[in-house]
Amino acid sequence: MAAVAAGGALGAPARYGVAQLVHVGPGSFPWATFWTNLTGSFVLGVVVAVVGARFPPPVHVRAFVATGFLGAYTTYSTFAVETVLLAKDGHPAGAGAYGAASLVAGLAAAAAGLVLGRRVAA
Repeated sequence: MAAVAAGGALGAPARYGVAQLVHVGPGSFPWATFWTNLTGSFVLGVVVAVVGARFPPPVHVRAFVATGFLGAYTTYSTFAVETVLLAKDGHPAGAGAYGAASLVAGLAAAAAGLVLGRRVAA
């Protein structure tokens, strides 16, 4: 639990930092959360491939990086709330586009991270 807490203590401020850098107005596409979740998905793919395959780490390393840092850095809850708010505030097409783009791009980012991670590990 300490490894997860320590990773989360670093991941949450990192997410907050991205949110401060990427300004998002009310009713617009939630770019800050979108890019945060995309980069987190990519890094998780790299970490799983490199750290898990080439350098089998102690369980605490995986807990710190994957569950702690990346778990706090990425945010499903904010993604869900932003999607609902877009629809509620009269932007159903934007909500649908955000949901679909997040899912497709997140999976693609994770897959790209796995591919890159495997190449690095080889």
